[in-house]
Amino acid sequence: MNTLAFSGGPGPWILLFPLFWAAVVFTVVTLVRRTVGRGRSGPWQGPARVGAGHGEQSPIAILGRRFATGEIDEDEYWRRLSVLDEQFGPASKGGAA
Repeated sequence: MNTLAFSGGPGPWILLFPLFWAAVVFTVVTLVRRTVGRGRSGPWQGPARVGAGHGEQSPIAILGRRFATGEIDEDEYWRRLSVLDEQFGPASKGGAA
């Protein structure tokens, strides 16, 4: 009878199996976090939530700037702001000019 106990055991290569599965789990978790987390606030922000720190401004900030420069009147500002609040959430920056 030739079993693992009498043939010297499985050898050091058996340690590769747990390392392989750890790499697979790590890869799956990383991919899921990077794709599912988009659109939320946090390190994986979607393009609609990118703020001024990345060279783009939010639509609410642009609306506030247009109101401040006189491009639109107060009624137009409040009408557009209410639409943007429904889509992007309450204005936390630059909501009232």
